[in-house]
Amino acid sequence: MASNMRGLTQFIADIRSARVRELEEKRINKEMANIRKKFKDGNLDGYQKKKYVAKVIFTYILGYKVDVGHMEAVNLISSPKYSEKQIGYLAVTLLMHENSDFLRLVVNSIRKDLDSNNEVDNCLALHAIANVGGSEMAEALAEDVHRLLISPTSQNFVKKKAALTLLRLYRKHPDVIPAAEWALRIVSIMDDEDLGVVVCVTSLVMALAQDHLAPYAVCYTKAVDRLHKLVIEHEYSAAYAYYKVPSPWLQVKLLRLLQYYPPSEDPNIRSVLHNVLQTIMNNSAEPSRNVQHNNAQHAILFEAIGLAIHLDTNSPLVGTAAVLLARFISSKETNVRYLGLDTMAHLAAKADSLAPIKKQQNIIILSLRDKDISVRRRALDLLYSMCDVDNSELIVGELLRYLTVADYALREEMVLKIAILTEKYATSYKWYVDTILQLISSAGDHVGDEVWYRVVQIVTNTEDLQEYAARVVFEHLKQPSNHESLVKVGGYILGEYGHLIANEPGYSPIEQFRILHNKSQFCVAATRSLLLSTYIKWVNVFPEIKPQLTSIFERYRHVLDAELQQRACEFYALARRPEEDELLQNVCEEMPPFPPRVSALLGRLNQKHGDTNDKRIWVHGGKEMNLEREAAAKKTTFTEQQPNGNGTASDAQDIMGSLAGLDLSTPQSDPSQDIVPRVAVGPNIDRWYEKLTWNAEGVLYEDVQIQIGIKSRYQGHIGQLAVYLGNKIPSPLTSFTASIHVSDPEALSVTFTKIPPSTIAPRTQTQQLLQVECKKMFTTPPVLSLSFLAGSHQTLSIRLPIVATKFFEHVKLGATDFFERWKLIGGPPRESQQVFPIELDSVGQLDLPRYKQVLLGHRLNILEEIDPNPSNYVAAAVLHMAAEGKVGCLLRLEPNREAKLCRLTVRSTSEDVAKEVLKLILKTIGAEKS
Repeated sequence: MASNMRGLTQFIADIRSARVRELEEKRINKEMANIRKKFKDGNLDGYQKKKYVAKVIFTYILGYKVDVGHMEAVNLISSPKYSEKQIGYLAVTLLMHENSDFLRLVVNSIRKDLDSNNEVDNCLALHAIANVGGSEMAEALAEDVHRLLISPTSQNFVKKKAALTLLRLYRKHPDVIPAAEWALRIVSIMDDEDLGVVVCVTSLVMALAQDHLAPYAVCYTKAVDRLHKLVIEHEYSAAYAYYKVPSPWLQVKLLRLLQYYPPSEDPNIRSVLHNVLQTIMNNSAEPSRNVQHNNAQHAILFEAIGLAIHLDTNSPLVGTAAVLLARFISSKETNVRYLGLDTMAHLAAKADSLAPIKKQQNIIILSLRDKDISVRRRALDLLYSMCDVDNSELIVGELLRYLTVADYALREEMVLKIAILTEKYATSYKWYVDTILQLISSAGDHVGDEVWYRVVQIVTNTEDLQEYAARVVFEHLKQPSNHESLVKVGGYILGEYGHLIANEPGYSPIEQFRILHNKSQFCVAATRSLLLSTYIKWVNVFPEIKPQLTSIFERYRHVLDAELQQRACEFYALARRPEEDELLQNVCEEMPPFPPRVSALLGRLNQKHGDTNDKRIWVHGGKEMNLEREAAAKKTTFTEQQPNGNGTASDAQDIMGSLAGLDLSTPQSDPSQDIVPRVAVGPNIDRWYEKLTWNAEGVLYEDVQIQIGIKSRYQGHIGQLAVYLGNKIPSPLTSFTASIHVSDPEALSVTFTKIPPSTIAPRTQTQQLLQVECKKMFTTPPVLSLSFLAGSHQTLSIRLPIVATKFFEHVKLGATDFFERWKLIGGPPRESQQVFPIELDSVGQLDLPRYKQVLLGHRLNILEEIDPNPSNYVAAAVLHMAAEGKVGCLLRLEPNREAKLCRLTVRSTSEDVAKEVLKLILKTIGAEKS
């Protein structure tokens, strides 16, 4: 670029040749003055504007402030010449921030470039949007970027940039992007033939799916299908093989995407996933000599292990993974050790049994002293997740020993985790107190207030522990130096429970007072305030040291700190009241037990982890915590309180904010539950559906593009549907997606036997088999949802003709048996009846053959010569259900030629079966509205 502009080349040369900064500034000031004059005079052609704006950009890159060239950059964006447009876009993205007023002037120019047929113009506009990405620009141009992404005429490299631009906009301004509305169209691009496009779109889908699980649920099947093609069928171009590994970046993204959703119940998808994961583990069993190949394989392997853990921690795949992880955490490569420890922590956080991990306990503990801090951090996380009642004392002891030499960056997190583990797995309260006090003594400044607050809460709520806690705290305070947190614990516990040990040798009131007061001179005002509260409590229970305590109050009445002065004055007044005065006793009553609450330490630890762009799908801390995380909504509560009123008001507010615990009482709805699709309706559609409810085969749907046919067969509670999908147009149906929505999965199961194809060739037909199982009585048919590209994106949801009568089996009954059972069942509610008008044929006769055809179509067995009236029909059948067994159903159809009416009566031992069979037969006859 500079070679074509001699003035710019010379300017850069002059700057580089400046020997001191003063000469450089002088040259820049001279050039900026000349540029201002040129811009002010105007009448510059495109080349001159480009040259001067390029100089302004170079000056800005050097770190100097520039206040010229903004308007000229805006004008350059509209230039038809690429070189001028390029400089204009470069200036806009560098010189203007996202809230700049100048950006409003370029929105129309950017939109024009997005609509251009020139791919280079498209890319320049996309770069500008992604780099600046202000809210106004996102609102104005997000639709245009999306249109460029889904356009069938867009080049692959434009689609890639459009996907990443949308990703950038969504991360900055998620409210601007209608993610749910665009879901099907964006997911359909995951079937693109170009793997580069698929990688970029998958990155976008990963971000969108984390916040909109249900709308993007169709991506689950797409991801499984693409993994199968890459890993099993090796369908990829050579350009996307990285050291003989097919597109490792895409594999990693797809494996991670699958972990956002609960494991699929579809046995076909589970089988395909199992084969994929098994192949990945087999491919990584033996390391290669090529480092790049190993890196790619390891990246895929660790994500595959994470998915295997997510799917089923008891599967053989996870057993194989545990063996591999044991090898990786001892690797000589730092990166492999890091990934091994992190993945093993994932296993520890989800597994039912920690036995395979405990075998490596010594290696994990040694990893705390690894040369790399990232590995040490992962080892800490793993020890935290694998801790249980059996090994808690060992792990907590090791962490305490390591705490004294640990990195400062790790100490605060270590303190929180030690405190949580000590409380969670304490075999005795005495061990808990000893460990926490040792922790406070060792960690010093890294112990937050929530740690000693929790100690106070537990001691206050545990009466048997109070005397022991007072004695142990006193012994710790005898040490030459103590951290302030320990002084706070000592002040609170001795103030409340010091009288429990006051009669023992060495623990007299005066000794308690001296040891605490000697520490106070090294403490801040907030801690001294707490100690004043301790002293007033002692005035009430230790009258023998009242003079010493009163003198302390009198001395503090004249300090400059307002909080200390106020407390001292109030306590001095209380201390001077007569001994028989009840006011002092009431004020200094022992603190009541704290109400039950969740540990604030967990909230503090989760605050430290925070959210990133890629949200965690599990948390450290063992299976129990992950089950709670999945079953309950996180809700921050501020019900924690201070042990007493010590400290300033502002300090109290800060502490209260840091005591955000976890309220696990609110159930969380399953975000992955499918959205009920909007079913297609129309006279022909309804007629086709109704016909197939009592026929085994026929057309279910047809339009100018696609035809859907059905063939079915049923045996007991099991059925099989063959769905024929025909492409009627001379171009392929691409990005084809098929999914089944069942309103009550516990009553009815409908699954594909194989993943549907992503493309249907022109004027061809493909067949998909569906396995159907009736578990309980159901009333709502499943819905088949299709989406595909045929010039534009098409979606279709159509009811499948799977109704309760499909699972009927003929029953043969004689007249005596039939009427005995008919009377035994009785009337309502186990009887459903409807009277409806009928039409006579052209010769005035009843259309009895049609009624017979309807009953037979619904798999009812017509019993001949049962009813004395030959015009009546009597039928019987048994409904088969996997979970509830068999349910009998009896039917009588009684037409009346003279009245032109017909009475249909259905009786069953199940009220629901009787109602549903009546409704289905009436719909088939066409009399449900009568």
